[in-house]
Amino acid sequence: MERGLATRIGLLSGEGAFEVLARARELERQGRHIIHLEIGQPDFPTPLHIQEAATQAMADGYTGYTPAPGLIECREAIAEDASQARGVAVDPECVVVTPGAKPIIFFGMLALVEPGDEVIYPDPGFPIYASCIRFAGGVPVPAPLREERQFRLDPEEVASLVTPRTRVLLINSPHNPTGSVLSQKDIERLCEVCRRHDLFLMSDEPYRRILYEGEFHSPLSVPGMAERTVVIDGHSKTFAMTGWRLGFGIGPKALIDAITLLEVNCNSCTAAFVQMAGIAALRGPQDEAERMVAEFRRRRDLIVAGLNAVPGMSCVQPSGAFYAWPNVAQCCGGDVGSLAAALLAEAGVACLPGTSFGAQGDRYLRFSYANSAENLQEALRRIRGYVESR
Repeated sequence: MERGLATRIGLLSGEGAFEVLARARELERQGRHIIHLEIGQPDFPTPLHIQEAATQAMADGYTGYTPAPGLIECREAIAEDASQARGVAVDPECVVVTPGAKPIIFFGMLALVEPGDEVIYPDPGFPIYASCIRFAGGVPVPAPLREERQFRLDPEEVASLVTPRTRVLLINSPHNPTGSVLSQKDIERLCEVCRRHDLFLMSDEPYRRILYEGEFHSPLSVPGMAERTVVIDGHSKTFAMTGWRLGFGIGPKALIDAITLLEVNCNSCTAAFVQMAGIAALRGPQDEAERMVAEFRRRRDLIVAGLNAVPGMSCVQPSGAFYAWPNVAQCCGGDVGSLAAALLAEAGVACLPGTSFGAQGDRYLRFSYANSAENLQEALRRIRGYVESR
């Protein structure tokens, strides 16, 4: 008899965006016109100077192995940018470069979490959080994000979830899927919870520069937090580099060394020419990245107004990222899974049910507005038409 898979594989879960994308692509192969609002990636091309830097790097021979934690030139550029953005000195030795930001979440959990340890994370939240926690042997403890707080973590509620088994608090701001942004006071209070209970803090910050109101705040900037914080970041969102797979972690050297060891055992290193492109992204012109944010702001205003005009839907205006998170409890029976499936099958609009992001998403849909204004207007027309026809 053929042996089955290891039971640990059952601890992992997929990512709903890729599953819906596959269904949408199948409908397109059947001749359907689908508007893609399910996948979280900028629809802009990677800025030309970044592409040219990669091409030049390949011509210059940057096609072999690199040191496992990354080229020192790349780590220096990341440390320089992080120091400026977060107002704290970052040592390049405390930076590790990875193929995308997800390995920092995955390797970070493996390095920090013992079997039975509890990890508090936002719900709704990026589905990979709970998946990585379980795979590391930990116990996922969801901290609910509530609409009355504009989907920002409540530090007092987080504190109430801490037990003697709690090891890590994971936060994400600007937030996927709600677009919420933690205030400086929120960050300071969450850091105090970590200090009081001796917790490690993982701060997922890939949408740092996609911000429409207020200012970005990182726990790395809070005095005394550098030794217990790992920042998860990357180039995918800011520079439209999702397929390049370039992420990085910033943290205490002992943890960065542990993540590097895991990287050696998993993927050896990150592509050299991609790292050189990453340097160009950080040190080169920023005007295209800024234009993308300005366009996302315009699209945000368009889609939020449009969704609030759909009978039975209401949408809090997001302050960052590029996702709209409407409450659809009063719309089409309130079954978000059925509604998302029907919008794809009948209206040709691909979106995600809120339950893809946790139990607290059971009244919501997620729409990515990383698509053209014209497509967003057509999608809104189709959504409203479908809802009004029920």
